[in-house]
Order: sequence, then structure tokens, then C-alpha cells
Amino acid sequence: MKAAVWHGVKDIRVEDVDLKPAKDNEVVIRVAYAGICGSDLHEYLEGPVFIPVDKVDELTGGEAPLTMGHEFSGVIESVGKDVKNYKVGDHVSVNPTVTHGESPDDVDVYDGYSFIGLSCDGGFAAHVNVPEGNLYALPEEFPLKLAATIEPTAVAVQAVKEGGLKFGQKVAIFGAGPIGVLVAAAAKAAGATKIVAIDLSAVRLEKALTMGATDVVNPGEVDDAVAAVREILGGGADVSFEVAGVQPTFEQAIDVTKARGTAVIVSIFAHPISFDPMQLMNAGVKLTSTIAYSRETFQQTVDLVSSGQINVEPVITDIIGLDDVVEKGFDRLSTDKSQAKILIDLTKED
Repeated sequence: MKAAVWHGVKDIRVEDVDLKPAKDNEVVIRVAYAGICGSDLHEYLEGPVFIPVDKVDELTGGEAPLTMGHEFSGVIESVGKDVKNYKVGDHVSVNPTVTHGESPDDVDVYDGYSFIGLSCDGGFAAHVNVPEGNLYALPEEFPLKLAATIEPTAVAVQAVKEGGLKFGQKVAIFGAGPIGVLVAAAAKAAGATKIVAIDLSAVRLEKALTMGATDVVNPGEVDDAVAAVREILGGGADVSFEVAGVQPTFEQAIDVTKARGTAVIVSIFAHPISFDPMQLMNAGVKLTSTIAYSRETFQQTVDLVSSGQINVEPVITDIIGLDDVVEKGFDRLSTDKSQAKILIDLTKED
């Protein structure tokens, strides 16, 4: 079968691969759609970040070169003899996080994690092997195209939970890329009354409004972005989200937050930044962070998305074939700010 395989920086190849034999606790999924994630883009432009190179990943047993893709949905084609709760024909979403599984759910990921599609073969292929414990059942009538966005939406839902957002509170989101606009959608579902998205891209700000933001600020069009956001929110944000991953927005996320409010770091920082603790202490702001999501959050996200309480369809900006994954996928996402979530259609692949 054809697969999009990571060999190195700027070296993703669509090539023929063999599907490895499935283990007894695994199912073989016929992949329907797979999304290109910001984490995938990091691996393409400046990796390896998560991808194991010159060593085997201790949790997955994977090693580069490997098939990418950790945001995907599909239909079960076969099941291993130890699989108890799924059968051939079931429609599923995949939680790609692989952990030690030795800690409570809300801290498990912080005891060590890897990802299907980043640490072992993933969903940028017609078929993929997935352990039963990573599967989540979907209503058969729910579009598998939309189900491919559940994983990044779970990141946003977890971020909102980490911020302790309450009904009626006000939110600022720095960065209106795919995760940023999904945070806006999740904040709306959680009951935020004011949601301000901040980004330098006008087209991304329009997408944020479509996804749930009530207001937008373009720092390139105002003298003081923090002051502009504070004015809209009537004094500041109860919860701010840093989803851009650069020094200025990290500082602004703290500055825009009310005293005793919470700033949540959601983005992956490609490079270290400097941090003055006094900025945080003088503002009386609590700082927290999030990576991935709990199993509970993933199930909640499946329910929120499949029921329509979070409308993910606007985040999908294009659907491409596997052969076009580099030129029309990774390269476009690197330069075209109008693109949010590009899906790969694998329904026609063998």
C-alpha cells in the first residue's frame, strides 16, 4: 500500500510499504480521512521533535522512517483474537496517545507518552494497526470526514478544562491557527460569553469568528494589542490561551489576563524563550500548560463533536489525495495562512 513516510526534514515520501502484522490486541483500520497537524508540520520543517531517530521508541517500538498521521478516522477491517469490544465494520476515532498506563487518567500522559503516527506507523496510509485501548466508537451515521478532526479538538477541549473556564467568563486566544480556532469553538461550548482571537492574519481571524470567537484583534492594526483586548473584555480575560508559540504572545497572554485569572500554554514552542517570573507574580496570574489530553477528555470530545455541540466542519479548508500530501499539504500549510485543517482522503487508496 502507499503511505506518506517521514525520512527526515523536508523529506516525506509517498512510497509503497507493507502493513506490519497486527498484534492480538490490535485491530486493522481501513483509514477514511487523516488530518495534517501542526505537530506534523514541525516534524517536516525542523524535526525530529517526537519522531524516534536512531533508536526504538520505548512505548511504541517504532523508529524512523515511519508512516505519519495521528489525526484519523476509519472503519475496522479485522480484529485480533484478544479484542473484546470492537468488531469488523465499526466506525472509530483513534486516540493516538500511547502511555505507560500506570497513573490516574488526569496525570497519565505526564508520566511519559508517545503518539501513533509520530512514534510508530500512523494513518497516512490506507491501513493501520491500532491497539483496542486507543479506539473510540463513533455513530455509524456520523461523517468520517468530520471524525478526523476529533483529535485536535480534544487538544482544545483539554486546554479549556485546564483553564478552569466557567460559564459567563471571558477569554483571549493568542493565535488563530487550527488549534486556536478550535479553542474558540470549545470555549463557546463551555459557556464563555466573550471570546477574543488575536492574530496577524486577517483570514485566520475570519476563521476564528466562524468557529466561535465574538471579537478579533489584529496586532498589526492597533497601537497596543493588550489594551485593545482588555477594552473589549472590560478589564481583561478570565482565561487566556497561548496558541502561537512565540515570546511576544506568551508575554501578552499574561498581560491580558485578570489578576487571579489563568493563562494556559497550548502551543508547542520550537525554541526556548526567556521568562521573567516577576511579570507573572506582579500580575497575580496563574500559569498552566497542557499537552495532549486525558482519555476522559477524548471521550467527551467524541461526544461533543458527534452530537454537533462543537461544529468542526468550518476548520476543514481542503481535502487532498495522498499523492499530493507534500505539495498541496505540508508546503501549503507552511506558507498559506488561509489553510487551517487539510485532510487527506484515503477512501480511494488500496
